[in-house]
Amino acid sequence: MKLYLAGPDVFRSDAKQWAVQAQAQCAAAGHQALVPLDEGLSAADAIYRNNLRLLAEADAVLANLNPFRGDEPDSGTCVEIGYALALGKPIIGYAADLRPLRERLQAVADGAGCCRDGQGRAVEDFGLPLNLMLAVPVQLVQGGLGEALRKLADA
Repeated sequence: MKLYLAGPDVFRSDAKQWAVQAQAQCAAAGHQALVPLDEGLSAADAIYRNNLRLLAEADAVLANLNPFRGDEPDSGTCVEIGYALALGKPIIGYAADLRPLRERLQAVADGAGCCRDGQGRAVEDFGLPLNLMLAVPVQLVQGGLGEALRKLADA
C-alpha cells in the first residue's frame, strides 16, 4: 500500500533523517511511504497542491496526532485527515498518550454539568482522547509509527 505519513514530523530539525527512517520502517512492513517534505517547493500553494496530490495517491493515511505547539494535534495534519476522510481513505492515528481528553487536559467539573480546562474553556467529556471529530472516524493507537503499521496489518 501507499501510505501518506501525516503529522508535524516534517517540521523536525532532522526531518530528512526521520523521513528516511520512516520510509524504511514502512518498506519493511511491505508499504511505500509518501512523505510530504516539500521537495524543493517554496510557494505555499504549490506545497498545498502537492500534499493533496500525495493524499489522492495514497491508499491509507498514518497520522501523528501527538500534541504540537499546544494541547492539540497539528492543524495541517487535521486538514489532511479531513481531506482523506472525504476521499474515503482509511486513517490510523497514533499518539503517545490516549488518555481521555478530560484527564489529559486536567479538566474539572464546573458544577453546571460541564468540564473546563485551566483556561475555563469547555472540554468534551465523551471519554475520547481527542476531539470527537478526530476520535470517531480515525482508528487510534497508542504509540508511534510502528504501532500504526501493526494496526494496519491487523485491519
